[in-house]
Amino acid sequence: MGLENLEVDDDGLVCADVHHWAEEKYRLLALYDKLFSSGMKNKWDQRVYIDLYAGAGFSHIQGTSTILKGSPIIALTVDCPFDRYIFCEENEELLAALRVRSARIAPQANVSYIHGNCDAKIEEVCGAVPKGSSDNRVLSLCMVDPFDFGIKFSTLKRLSQVYIDFVVLLAIGMDANRNYDHYVQGNSPKIDEALGNTEWRERWKAAGARRSDFRQFLALEFSRSMESLRYLPTPLDRMKLVRSDEKNLPLYYLALFSRNDTAHKFWDQVLKYGTDQSSFNFE
Repeated sequence: MGLENLEVDDDGLVCADVHHWAEEKYRLLALYDKLFSSGMKNKWDQRVYIDLYAGAGFSHIQGTSTILKGSPIIALTVDCPFDRYIFCEENEELLAALRVRSARIAPQANVSYIHGNCDAKIEEVCGAVPKGSSDNRVLSLCMVDPFDFGIKFSTLKRLSQVYIDFVVLLAIGMDANRNYDHYVQGNSPKIDEALGNTEWRERWKAAGARRSDFRQFLALEFSRSMESLRYLPTPLDRMKLVRSDEKNLPLYYLALFSRNDTAHKFWDQVLKYGTDQSSFNFE
């Protein structure tokens, strides 16, 4: 899927500004959504898409006139639509714009909109997921795309009680370097909450690693936390490292967490072809 498939016309509604490197993230998400939605269509009775930081549905690339589909609209426009969508967004203005765009672009979609912080609204999010049973097998895909490393592991743990895969943006590149001392010295609970434990500091000190290795360490610690929820291991070479256009600085990892190897095979295809927009063949 080339970038031209992600570009949309300005509809006059609000949309968040993003940097150029967001293009790569959206392209990878589009590739995976397509594989997941079509590959699981006949294996599950219902497929549910959840976006915990849904935004307005469109994103504007700073310094340009280019507007791209955001993750909710990408998911709404796959060839094999999900059976249900759950969009959570804290900003009321962004959520209102998403409602209008979703209704215009995918009027037949079954969408639940939840206004509020996803961590505070997690029970409402879970309540919107259809109940699974022996004759109603439900599989969910959850997009976790916060602005920084402000994930609450407890939120993902609560969601993990159902059959669910996660695509998580680990925004630890700049954050880890800028706030290294603050995090390591224990003055901030942010990393503790993101990883779901406080023991990571001891492991970091015991590793005797360089400060420059802190980003990789946190990514692997998050994977370790997900393994505690019975998700398959996700090593660094199965995460996509996205860098800035300007100074080639590492910004974040995009990673899949699933309990099923089929999902990881899909993800491997995304990693293999994601940097070549013209060579991916879905047929």
